[in-house]
Amino acid sequence: MLLVSNVNEKIKIKMSEKDKKLFGIEKLNVKRSNIPAVTPVDYSARIQTVHQETNKKFYELIKKFDEKTNCPVLVNTSFNVRGEPIVNTPEDAFRCFMGTDLDLLVIENFILLKEKQDKKLLVDYKNKFDLD
Repeated sequence: MLLVSNVNEKIKIKMSEKDKKLFGIEKLNVKRSNIPAVTPVDYSARIQTVHQETNKKFYELIKKFDEKTNCPVLVNTSFNVRGEPIVNTPEDAFRCFMGTDLDLLVIENFILLKEKQDKKLLVDYKNKFDLD
């Protein structure tokens, strides 16, 4: 994450007095902006930028996403199952993909649909880790 900044005032959703009195997970679940997945309690945003000159393919993906959704933002998060290391190789990515509820996996120019994968490669993570 390159920068931390405040979310633009135009997309902020102010917390009500009732919301402000909440605690813990209830307070975390209050929607704070039009992009709630990237707007924490303090209305900050961890910003990464993408430039057409240095990453044309990803830049074009974000541009197309904006055209379809009117939101030029994608969420960047870790790719792993709780308790396991972050995905580091295409093999790790495939294994994690096959053990989660993800529907598709994109790696470079390849799109893998879960429904088209060998069912023998499915992994069951559901009972491996305790829920929080």
